[in-house]
Amino acid sequence: MSNETLEIRWHGRGGQGAKTAALLLADVAWKTGAHVQGFPEYGPERMGAPITAYNRISRDVIRVHSNIYTPDLVVVVDETLLESVDVTAGLKENGAIIINTARSRADIIPLLGGYKGAVYTIDARKISVEALGKYFPNSPMLAAAVAVSRVMEQDEFIREMRSSYEHKFAKKPEVIEGNMQALIKTFEALEDDLKEADRRYA
Repeated sequence: MSNETLEIRWHGRGGQGAKTAALLLADVAWKTGAHVQGFPEYGPERMGAPITAYNRISRDVIRVHSNIYTPDLVVVVDETLLESVDVTAGLKENGAIIINTARSRADIIPLLGGYKGAVYTIDARKISVEALGKYFPNSPMLAAAVAVSRVMEQDEFIREMRSSYEHKFAKKPEVIEGNMQALIKTFEALEDDLKEADRRYA
């Protein structure tokens, strides 16, 4: 990771874990020595209502404390938001967007208002149900954000997340292993798309 600040905007709905994912990313990045911010945009946080959260991650001290208006990366945890929220607003053309969907990249691109940057899709429902037996999109979307942004090495991220889950779910080893599988499956699912993007945007 360079000294430049990585700015991420998360779009989700209340109860889906977008805010939790942003805070987890800040925590794990801080453990790797980065300067971080992770915060939600406060509004009516009722279940199912659209919510926005943000991350700043840098090797330098972060002196900005505003919302993020020109993110490098946008993570969309609920694809139904594409119908009502301008998720690409301010998104840098040399940035990227990740959408949780079972649809293909080709199906999603027409819904992004002409955005010309990198577009990634990940089926977080499929991954989390396979790994955890339930639909918890935040672990796959967190891994997707790390994979696409390359804000830290995969091995480093996996190690720190295992430590975090072991602390949080000390008496639930099946939850720890399920979440770890969700993270790993996400990296595997994105591997080919990341290689293709490296060629496309080289």
